[in-house]
Amino acid sequence: MRRLFPVTDETAARDSGGGPDTAGRAGAEGADREWGLEELAAAYAYPSGSGPGGPEPWLRANMVSTLDGAAQHDGRSQPISSAADMRIFGTLRALADAVVVGAETVRQEGYRPARAREDFAALRAAAGQGPAPAIAVVSASLDLDFSLPLFTSPLVPTLVLTGAAAAPDRIAAAEKAGAQVVIAGDGMGVDPARAVRALADRGLCRLLTEGGPRLLGQFVAAGVLDELCLTVSPMLTAGDAQRIAGGPPVAVPRRFELTSLLEEAGFLFSRYRRT
Repeated sequence: MRRLFPVTDETAARDSGGGPDTAGRAGAEGADREWGLEELAAAYAYPSGSGPGGPEPWLRANMVSTLDGAAQHDGRSQPISSAADMRIFGTLRALADAVVVGAETVRQEGYRPARAREDFAALRAAAGQGPAPAIAVVSASLDLDFSLPLFTSPLVPTLVLTGAAAAPDRIAAAEKAGAQVVIAGDGMGVDPARAVRALADRGLCRLLTEGGPRLLGQFVAAGVLDELCLTVSPMLTAGDAQRIAGGPPVAVPRRFELTSLLEEAGFLFSRYRRT
């Protein structure tokens, strides 16, 4: 992996063909090598103002897209991913207080509970976090299989975000399985801004959403997405797969700025922040 942006002394030395005195420095970030987990964690650290005691929650999304805009192949993101993408995926999870995901993505991707990772234990402890992030499932209908390990045996109790009009029997089924139900909407659906605030009120401020496209589209439309971590896969799939965000268009396009760009094996790992 190598850093393409922002340009540092290391990347500038590499690109200019610097002499022996710059070669060592160029090796730090400019050389194409596998980054360690500590380096990835530093590259994707949340803003210092987020987290327990911070003024505001921070919602980032992590998505992957092919060159022709497909967010999935055969209904799943794994076929367009890579080993480096999965390392970043794991790092982003390890930095988060909660992973927010739509019910359809839970079904399609076969979501399991987040696990504690020894490599990140000290980092999470220093940040005042538990051993693993909570999984927060967004669902209006609560049409979920509550017998799955995601609900019955997570390391951290799974949260289910739904609306006040959700079926009482489904709420009862979720709670019986061990999930914690959070009401984040007045009707059947979930209000995106209210969902973010409800999680922050529970001390879950470093938020990560992994989609799917419909949920990400709702966060974009509501103006609550702070950051997008987008992997561009060097693949073409054609077909009619979803984009990374779906749903009705926003009246005015949301503007984000590029803050980081990494590359490995033709995959681009970009990080954009809301302006």
